[in-house]
Amino acid sequence: MCDKLRDCFEEMAVYKNLGEMSFLKTLKLPSFLRDWVLKQFEDDNGKFDVEDLLGFVNTYMPRKEDWLSIKNRISKEYERVKLLTRIDVDIDIKTGTVSFELPDYGLTNKETIIEDTVWDNVKDELVRSSEIWGIVELGYRPPDDSAKPKIPGKIKLTDFTSFTPYSVDLDFYKDVRSDFSTEEWIDVLLGAMDYNPSGYEDEYEKIAMLQRLLPFVEKNLNIIELAPKGTGKSYVFGNISKYGLLVDGGIVSRPKMFYDKARRTTGFIVGHDYVAIDEVKKVQFTNVSEMQSIFQGYMENNGKCTVDGFTVTSDAGIVFLGNIEQNNMDEYKNMFNELPSLFKESALVDRMHGFIKGWDIPPMKPELKISGWALNTEYFCSILHLLRDDISYRAIVDSLVQTSDGAYERHVEAVKRLTTAYLKLFFPNVRSARDVDPHEFERYCLRPAKKMRGIIQKQLEILDPDEYRKPEKQMPQFTLREVAE
Repeated sequence: MCDKLRDCFEEMAVYKNLGEMSFLKTLKLPSFLRDWVLKQFEDDNGKFDVEDLLGFVNTYMPRKEDWLSIKNRISKEYERVKLLTRIDVDIDIKTGTVSFELPDYGLTNKETIIEDTVWDNVKDELVRSSEIWGIVELGYRPPDDSAKPKIPGKIKLTDFTSFTPYSVDLDFYKDVRSDFSTEEWIDVLLGAMDYNPSGYEDEYEKIAMLQRLLPFVEKNLNIIELAPKGTGKSYVFGNISKYGLLVDGGIVSRPKMFYDKARRTTGFIVGHDYVAIDEVKKVQFTNVSEMQSIFQGYMENNGKCTVDGFTVTSDAGIVFLGNIEQNNMDEYKNMFNELPSLFKESALVDRMHGFIKGWDIPPMKPELKISGWALNTEYFCSILHLLRDDISYRAIVDSLVQTSDGAYERHVEAVKRLTTAYLKLFFPNVRSARDVDPHEFERYCLRPAKKMRGIIQKQLEILDPDEYRKPEKQMPQFTLREVAE
């Protein structure tokens, strides 16, 4: 299968051996950056010079602890310094001043500026999202004490190149899928995520892991996963995609998540494909009733909510991640009793499209680490991002799936949205309903979607039996229509 992968994807394949390349872990690079770096230094056999690779990383991706030295080079020695990192741009509406932040180095927009001449050259790249990866070139604008008012010294952006190392052809990716069987394609997806397909006991375990990719390919898909410790939740949502965001527990507030009224800036939810809130058991939600209302509004209205007259709009799905004790790993019991009060409100749970049973995913162990040729994660995450905009898959699902009369609309929408995400993952090559194998569609798309939503329904019946045991709130029947030739 490795030879087929290399033949089909050519330069999009990279050799990964995470067991032997343990030194890469110390660099703390997300997978998409690590694979890009590996590809720059690997030969045709996947071999590379460690010293050359480390030299590149230390030059262009220094540690946060080295930032003081970098600031000295910029502001005292007047060097131009290039870094490969994330950049977040802000425009002050009152003054028209453009500034930026480098989150990975703690550089805030109070210390920076993008002068008009530079902005005119780089704005097309930087306005595509609130946060973007790229090669930033930094210089220094000295203070001017003679000006009135005095002009403070600032680190300035002198150039920017977007981090887009590959020409991503979505149609090519779709067509190549036809060269692989479904079983082979599942292994291709796992390898792109850094996992070794042969380390799983069966296909059921593999698909359980791949469920985590659903919010990567479908807009405004909201899921919750409860899992034992050590199954790699944080790794997947924090490392695979440069378009997603993992929020590490702590305090989650309305300004941080949705909209900051004081600063008049949008929160994490804007500019990302998904926002995954980690360790929800330990999260402290400020003003629980306000957060519950905003979450419900956003999840109900397909990515739109209003905060003090300001409308926040985003395609980002919300992913809740939490650990669960073994005695609560049962969909027929209340699995939310360990979580904050926010998750004990049935109205919020109803707006989650599906539940991932994280205990079906094996805990991380050496044999699950990829060792061999696989899709470059940077290329893979770009493909998943592009698939979000393709509405043809939902049209296929709508034409194939029919429901029983009087079906509860939230169940219908959740199952169809999840089914669409599965279709994009497993069968990106289908162009119309006539291309769909009904047996494979039932097995790999519709049935797992129904199971994910069915768990939500069981939890709703436990949380609010008077409401959700009503006949009209039960899970409807989903069947496949016959497609005319």
